[in-house]
Amino acid sequence: MNLITLTPLDLAVAAVLVVTLAATSYRLRLGVERDLIIATARTFIQLLLIGMVLKVLFENTNLLWVSLMAAVMLAAAGREVMVRQQRRFLGWWGYGLGTMSMFISSFTVTLLVLFTIIGAEPWYTPQYAIPLLGMMLGNTMNGVALGLDRLTQSAWQQRAVIESRLMLGDDSNTAIGEIAREATRIGMIPIINAMAAAGIVSLPGMMTGQILAGAPPLEAVKYQILIMCTITIGTGFATIAAVRIGARHLFDERQRLRLDRLRKPAPGA
Repeated sequence: MNLITLTPLDLAVAAVLVVTLAATSYRLRLGVERDLIIATARTFIQLLLIGMVLKVLFENTNLLWVSLMAAVMLAAAGREVMVRQQRRFLGWWGYGLGTMSMFISSFTVTLLVLFTIIGAEPWYTPQYAIPLLGMMLGNTMNGVALGLDRLTQSAWQQRAVIESRLMLGDDSNTAIGEIAREATRIGMIPIINAMAAAGIVSLPGMMTGQILAGAPPLEAVKYQILIMCTITIGTGFATIAAVRIGARHLFDERQRLRLDRLRKPAPGA
């Protein structure tokens, strides 16, 4: 493949451009310059570290190390889901709900693709397993985080409506049903937009990477179609599961709304 190698100077130029954006943010008092710098530093450090880890994994295919890598990725995704919610569930639910939903959905779909479609030997070949799982978790994480955040925020804001419906005889599923459906829809919007815009508005990341690496465009397209479909399946089912389970946990066994199971809002929220 005719791959053009990037030098440290090339990456430094990109970093300087981000610093320029941060300086502009400071001048305009947007308040995002610190986040920009930290995010850029994390991008450089995390990607360089993962590049070195993947180099070792690719050279030494081992199920134990691949499983450990997958567990670390899942744990990190679960944390990101938790911290993105203003009123997350208290206790282990705050971390466990999103993590378990992503585990069941993302890992199931990834294993299905590795076994039945890609058919690599062995099936846990890091070249396929790690990037596929990473894309699955990254997109599923966004969907679950958005869905749970909308669910808990709406339940808090509309608590009087929910309790009124309960007093009028509705069960908990009916009382919060519309909120849960809207939360699920919100969680699925990003991946639906990505599917709808693929190839017209944007060239998806995996396809772009393969083309830049010299792969035939049509072959890159076929892989991207596979990835987009599997990501959509994983994101959809994980969001549905997380929101439905979360909605049930907002009520006790006596059908009472239990917002004390959520983290208390910040003053003025």
